[in-house]
Amino acid sequence: MQICLCSQSESRALLLRNFEVDFIQKSVDFDEEQITTTIAKDFVYTASKGKLEAAVRQLGLEIPLLCADTVIAAADGSILRKAKDVEDARRILNIQSGSTISIVSSLHYRSKTLAFSDISATHYHFSTFEEEDLEDYLESGLWIGKAGGCMVEGFCKKYIKSVDGFESTAMGLQVEVLLPWLKD
Repeated sequence: MQICLCSQSESRALLLRNFEVDFIQKSVDFDEEQITTTIAKDFVYTASKGKLEAAVRQLGLEIPLLCADTVIAAADGSILRKAKDVEDARRILNIQSGSTISIVSSLHYRSKTLAFSDISATHYHFSTFEEEDLEDYLESGLWIGKAGGCMVEGFCKKYIKSVDGFESTAMGLQVEVLLPWLKD
């Protein structure tokens, strides 16, 4: 069975390929800036549900739809969104350096016969980022479009002291939780 990943995320597409899920990829229009909550799980749920509602309107249900959203919650509970510019990225990454973050992902899956939602979190405990390494990462631009500017599969990987949860959740799509629902 083929599904439609309603996201431009290369990480989510890679996860689906790695788990051998047959999919096509089409993004949908949804403005996350309209969401006002400061609670991470509420934010990602609202965003992923909004994307699903937009996907149903824009694409219909001829093919099952999968929508997701991810944010990073700092140790103080604040949401670390996508950085607006390099200075914002530096600020956000410095909050994470030497701290614990929670990467919270929400998914909504919808077919003609099934609706499934999930919110999962993976917790990362980081050592302090090296200044030169951080500046090289900022210069690379690889933080652009990433929740919290974080790439646990990239820049942040060598700074991880410990992890609680699925790496897939941190990459934006808790595929292990979704797979049993795709078989029905």
